[in-house]
Amino acid sequence: MSQEQQGPDSSERTELPIERGFPIERVNEIASKETTGGAREYYRPIYCMHKWWARRAGSVFRAICLYTLLDEETEFDVRDPGANGNLDMFTESDDIRESIREIDLSNPEAIWDLYSKDVRVSDKKVLDPFMGGGTSLGEASRFGVESTGYDINPVAWFISKKEMEAHKTDPEVLEDAFQEIKDSVESEIKQYYKTSCPNGDHETDVMYYFWVKEIDCVSCDETVSLFEDYRVGRGRYENKGKYNVYCPECNRVTLVDDWQNECECNHCNYEFVPKDGNVTRGGNYTCPDCGQKYGIRDAIHEQDGVRQRLYAIEYYCSTCDSKSNIEKAKIKGYKSASSEDKSLFHEAEKEWQTREDLHRYIPDTEIPDGWYTSSTKFEGSAPGAHDIKKFGYEMWSDMYNERQLLSLSKILKEIDGIEEQNIKEYLLLALTGCLNRNNMMVGYNYVHNGATNIFKSNSFDPPQRPLENNVWGLKHGTGPFYRKFELIKRAVEYAHSPTDRYIEDGETIETPGFDKSLGEDTTVICDDLRNINEENEYDAVITDPPYYDNVLYSELSDFFYVWQKILLEDEYDCFGPDMTPRSEIVANPAQDKGAQEFETELREAFDVVHSALKEDGVLTFTYHHSDSESWGELLEALCDSGFVVTATYPVTADLQKLTKGEAVSFDIIVVARPATDREPISWNTLRRNIARTAQITREQLETERDLSEGDIGVVEMGECFSEYSKHHGEVRKEREIMSAKEVVDEIYGIIQGETDLGEVDVFLDLLSERNPTYNDLNKLCRGTNAIPDELRDMHLYSMDGNDLILGTWDNEKRQAYVQNKVQEGNDDLTNLDKAHFLRYRYEQGKSTSEYLERWDSDELTDLCEGLAEATGDETYLRMIGVDTSLAEFTNS
Repeated sequence: MSQEQQGPDSSERTELPIERGFPIERVNEIASKETTGGAREYYRPIYCMHKWWARRAGSVFRAICLYTLLDEETEFDVRDPGANGNLDMFTESDDIRESIREIDLSNPEAIWDLYSKDVRVSDKKVLDPFMGGGTSLGEASRFGVESTGYDINPVAWFISKKEMEAHKTDPEVLEDAFQEIKDSVESEIKQYYKTSCPNGDHETDVMYYFWVKEIDCVSCDETVSLFEDYRVGRGRYENKGKYNVYCPECNRVTLVDDWQNECECNHCNYEFVPKDGNVTRGGNYTCPDCGQKYGIRDAIHEQDGVRQRLYAIEYYCSTCDSKSNIEKAKIKGYKSASSEDKSLFHEAEKEWQTREDLHRYIPDTEIPDGWYTSSTKFEGSAPGAHDIKKFGYEMWSDMYNERQLLSLSKILKEIDGIEEQNIKEYLLLALTGCLNRNNMMVGYNYVHNGATNIFKSNSFDPPQRPLENNVWGLKHGTGPFYRKFELIKRAVEYAHSPTDRYIEDGETIETPGFDKSLGEDTTVICDDLRNINEENEYDAVITDPPYYDNVLYSELSDFFYVWQKILLEDEYDCFGPDMTPRSEIVANPAQDKGAQEFETELREAFDVVHSALKEDGVLTFTYHHSDSESWGELLEALCDSGFVVTATYPVTADLQKLTKGEAVSFDIIVVARPATDREPISWNTLRRNIARTAQITREQLETERDLSEGDIGVVEMGECFSEYSKHHGEVRKEREIMSAKEVVDEIYGIIQGETDLGEVDVFLDLLSERNPTYNDLNKLCRGTNAIPDELRDMHLYSMDGNDLILGTWDNEKRQAYVQNKVQEGNDDLTNLDKAHFLRYRYEQGKSTSEYLERWDSDELTDLCEGLAEATGDETYLRMIGVDTSLAEFTNS
């Protein structure tokens, strides 16, 4: 049921900048740079301290905060970053207020210059009930507001907690603690990541170990190495354009010109095509000896496991790097794994088995059943389905080899010895953060020559060729512990004095450090948002809710949770259970939660948000969906919870195909305010309002803005949503109340150019006007298939001097025109012709039953409802037999 509407009339409420316009072009320009490659680590390192899923660019949330928190009535202070003086460009705050008033769809950049300034607003409170990785909280805190974040997931809470506490942490103390760990275990760990340098008689460091899984052929018992292809890595430097591949005949790494065509091994002259491995799509292998084809998963299950063989190494030699006569491709390159390399692993394996003091620092819990781990046990569908237990992964520790377990446990034991809890937690964050690329569930990225991350597909997808990273790390390589610590230290320094980047004349400029630190006056709470009991408390809710079944956060975050729990379960109650809570608001077949459950729980969340917001508050959030049904569910949940949508904007440019009639997958910013009383309306009238709103919006944006077709479509959609949500639950079509999902389908059609507004629609709009003029007629014809001359020929209007006379049912010329068409039996009678004819006979006391029987249709009934609504005359309903004493009509 819809919430009872309260609060000030929307006409009396201060309209916020983000409701009037948003600088999509400028935001997307920055966001696209921030999210390219590893740029996030330099733009805003604070949000890169640890993996969390579906993070928005910080620049997007900064822009959202600026346009949401600043308004004409708010007290604020603006300073230049790096200097504590007031901003020079605006001599008085009244100048800024005037700029705020100038914002609209055609001029959204009136306050854009403030994006790179240190803006502080007074006496505002912000809530993020789905804080996730904490981006919105961090950006809101920079505006000097009091922020509160909730998340049911302990991993999300811990990450956000450390982000918000970074400004209170001394980077030098953090560095000293890291050095203690380094002095204690770095050399112990790195001794197991050594190999002989192919350039001379000395040792070098290993960046990555390449492993391949092996099984016995079910037919001939020969060993089958599970190679999809035989790539090892792209050639670098002098070997650029070539490829290092593995020769299946002599088991050595060889350099070839083209891995996709036949080539010859430089060592044994064996000819083969490296792209043709013995693993096919669908998870089958082909035995190279007997030709047997068989399912890999079945073979692993029958053989009670799988073996792994070390076959290649990527190395970096600092000794050779100091010399000038060695090719760069030989300083950092690839080599075959030797017997000494395999023996070194066995030494690490032996130490791990004997070091029982370290075993308590490794998670000893079973992997719980879930959609990402045991999907075949459940019914339903969702992305990321896997059954890793059938591949031999029963315990979380099964995702690592013994050398990794030894190295990680040594680091964790040292972290446990740090006395200061805050510092200990940052070092723990560095360790669990490096797990992303330090496990045997990752492979090699053949495009970028580096380790992939375990969540590249937001699931657990066991590779046939696992890649073992150097846990401590070197100068080169991705994701080791020491590099993760360096990033966390940089993030802590950033939090003390955050900067921003903006683009001017095509050049990216970084501001000096802001005086306002990130995370001040921010509280993070590990709890279900549905337990929030505050009412009328927050000025704004700025958030990023979960997206249906896009990411099952709890199942993925267990991967980190079981490690963090080792040091945190005695500190925080939320780390007591064996796994993260499964009551998150997502659709998850493993929890028997589908679309209906998701929609119900999302509505519950919006109910809580509505209660927590002040009566004139605002809800601004980002969202992602791929079809009109999903957007209909979102709009229904919002409106049922007492909100009215006031604007929508695309987050990233040029990803939308809204105007092409295709399935739409895009990210969007939704702005909503608590609704006032909703008025009944017919779909006919609302359809015309929506179509005209869409047309006006499009014309304005095409004339004034440089936006893609898709971007314009998203803004149009927001304007149309706004029109509908004013009447949610009160839109009548053919005597039935339309759902939001039904309206969204119609809106999609209108935006995609499927509107068929014609002369009858324009006439109905003219009926709704008081004393319409010819100028009104011309304006109403814009964006429709109607033209004034056609309406005149249909006698729907005439001119008496400068006065426009409407051709209503009792207009003599109009009635003569209709009577003539009926008598001639024309097949082109419009529903308006029929309605005017019936009204005339009804008023004359003549029978209409013959015509009603002949013309009875939902479309005629719908039109008569529209006529009654436009004129306030219920005779149009009574003449077709509608009982206007029923409640559905008496309230209108």
